[in-house]
Amino acid sequence: MTKLELKKTDKTYYTTHKDWHRVTLPPIPYLAITGEGAPEGPGYAEAMQALYPLAYAIKFRSKGEGRDFTVPPVSTQWWADDPTVFTTGDRAAWKWRALIRMPDWVDQAYLDAARATAKPGPRRDEVTLDMIDEGDCFQMLHIGPYSEEAPKLARLHDEIMPEAQVTFGLPHHEIYISNPGRTAPEKLKTILRQPVVPIPK
Repeated sequence: MTKLELKKTDKTYYTTHKDWHRVTLPPIPYLAITGEGAPEGPGYAEAMQALYPLAYAIKFRSKGEGRDFTVPPVSTQWWADDPTVFTTGDRAAWKWRALIRMPDWVDQAYLDAARATAKPGPRRDEVTLDMIDEGDCFQMLHIGPYSEEAPKLARLHDEIMPEAQVTFGLPHHEIYISNPGRTAPEKLKTILRQPVVPIPK
């Protein structure tokens, strides 16, 4: 049985460019759960405890059907009522939607079956299967601590996007390639992605 490895097959999504560049992404299904506050807070930890058991339950069902896949890295959409909080570091004001990407064949029936078979846990009933269409995006690979992202985001917001005559589309999206519990901060790899739309005329 061939195992689907999205990190290896989808080069556009899992970029290796170390500076901002433009990509176009198709609609993609995700397991999703929303919350607010800093990522090191209890709400985000509960989100991980809700997402991963369902993701692996879906994986095991798919494998039993002859369509195995590796569960991709977690990612998160971030937004706020005032977008400047991402460059000033006001983490308590952040809102988020934690995500685990799913293969294209996964539908609501897979999630329903996973919820019925996985061990009950906090917030597990809040997990949804969402199709997210980010479309036109700027993205880059950030290497280093999460705390060093702000200057790169400021350059995107203040220089690159105005020059391209675009503004914010869907929320800022981060894909966590590295496991922060096993990787030194200076070696962390994170894809920074900002969906954009033309500035209204």
